[in-house]
Amino acid sequence: MRKISLVLVASLLLTAGNVLANDYKPENPTKKLATQIHKMLEDNSFDESYDLTADVRFTINDKGEIVVLSVATSNQALEGFVKVRLNYKKLDNAQAGKIYTVPVRIEA
Repeated sequence: MRKISLVLVASLLLTAGNVLANDYKPENPTKKLATQIHKMLEDNSFDESYDLTADVRFTINDKGEIVVLSVATSNQALEGFVKVRLNYKKLDNAQAGKIYTVPVRIEA
């Protein structure tokens, strides 16, 4: 009986050591999406003397395309620009049906 409990304790310690030694870092899908969106919004013609910011709320349809739900900003030109540039553009590795919110900043 004592040998069985000793073997169980040893196996638990080895298993716990292997699990804790794993350097698994889960990937952040929102960060990848933000990078793709950044590339879509790079070329712009805003001549503002200040930075423009917005929170873009969108979902992905069954075809893998962005469907912009809302753009939270006080600048109407930025809102229209973001909607035109993002609506129905393809994204890679996005989960259909999930709602995402990504901050956007256009620098002067």
